Amino acid sequence: MTTPDYPQALPHERDVDDDPTSTEKVDLPPVDDPFGNEEVGEVKYRVMKWWQSGMLMVAENISLGILSLPSAVATLGIIPSFFILLGLSAISWYTGYIMGQFKLRYPHVHSMGDAGQMLMGPFGRELFYVGQLLFIIFLMASHILTFSVLFNTITNHGTCTVVFGVVGLIVSFLGALPRTTDKVFVMSTISALSILVATIVTMISIGVQAPDYVQNDITTSPSFADAFLAVTNIVFAFIAHVSFFGIISEMEEPSKFPRSLAMLQIIDTIMYIVTAMVIYCYAGPGVSSPALSAAGPVMKKVAYGLAIPTVIVAGVVFGHVACKYIYVRIFRGERSHHMHQRSLLATGTWVAIVLSTWTIAWIIAESIPVFNELLSLISALFGSWFSYGLPAIFWMYMNKGQMFANPRKIALTLLNLAILAIACAICGLGLYVSGKAINESSSKASWTCKNNAT
Repeated sequence: MTTPDYPQALPHERDVDDDPTSTEKVDLPPVDDPFGNEEVGEVKYRVMKWWQSGMLMVAENISLGILSLPSAVATLGIIPSFFILLGLSAISWYTGYIMGQFKLRYPHVHSMGDAGQMLMGPFGRELFYVGQLLFIIFLMASHILTFSVLFNTITNHGTCTVVFGVVGLIVSFLGALPRTTDKVFVMSTISALSILVATIVTMISIGVQAPDYVQNDITTSPSFADAFLAVTNIVFAFIAHVSFFGIISEMEEPSKFPRSLAMLQIIDTIMYIVTAMVIYCYAGPGVSSPALSAAGPVMKKVAYGLAIPTVIVAGVVFGHVACKYIYVRIFRGERSHHMHQRSLLATGTWVAIVLSTWTIAWIIAESIPVFNELLSLISALFGSWFSYGLPAIFWMYMNKGQMFANPRKIALTLLNLAILAIACAICGLGLYVSGKAINESSSKASWTCKNNAT
């Protein structure tokens, strides 16, 4: 497989902090567009408006992460959770902005693998490419796992849990068959409305059935392992960055990505804080995770039923991103014309990629069948780097030689070094606590027919 010779550096006529839409003449590298020439193609990819990409990111991000937040508040307490949510949201907004600037500076970047090529050469390309695929496939696995929990809840464990997992695999495979993101956008709109309605129904149900007195802890004293496990569950709510390069690549005007990012961050931060605090305040320290399970015997079935589109579609969005990275990698360059055809080769390759990735995700879901622990592992192993650590490194790469040029640059350099340190801490400590929790909670529960909704 041939790979394009990407530029390794760029003259510093423009900083990452400058306006990328400026009309000033800038010495940019030749554009190796990941989709090639679309003018006469049957299938076109660069079609999304900024608000469509924003809605796609909202649907992708506000899915499973929101369901673990009330239990994180129960572990950490109201005040620490509130400030951690705000802090991680602010950092995620900044690192997302960096990724948008990096994409504008280097238009050929379609995946983390392309960025890795620039940072570390061929080795970096393969390392980041494989890491990104594993990250997204683990996210897909979390959706299959939640699908099985959902149907075990609705049906009162009507059949073997593995069967529900297989059904989730098939439904997700069918949902991921469209090749262009604009078609996935239609489903993402339904997904966003689905999780909004489901969480509102859950909050109302819990509020109605709440006892007169519920213990709400402003602060708590959990063990270190429990506390950091809760922190990694909050991190999971802000890990959509892994798909940003791919989404920007399919926008009509990539320079408007900051609008999409603002739409994402404002909506998800408000929903996270309101949902986490309200559900915890009414349900108390014993709140379930996923949070929809706290709605009571009957209403939790209603809430899970309403959440079906989110559980399926948000996973499909992640799966679409993963499959698109593989698809572009296969056909990029001289073979790019295949991506714009509806031939047996083009369509068959896409179907084979979709089936393979979702099958791997199903295997992971059956192997780590505990919701909070799986989210924690994903956050520690992948989210720490793709949402925090690597964007900080991208900023340093774009500002190479200028990081201490003036007081403003020094301040930003220190900020990005701090974000990189946070990423290292989340990765190292998160792997320890999630591995410990998985070993204690699910070592005997893998590949079982037992009810995973209890």
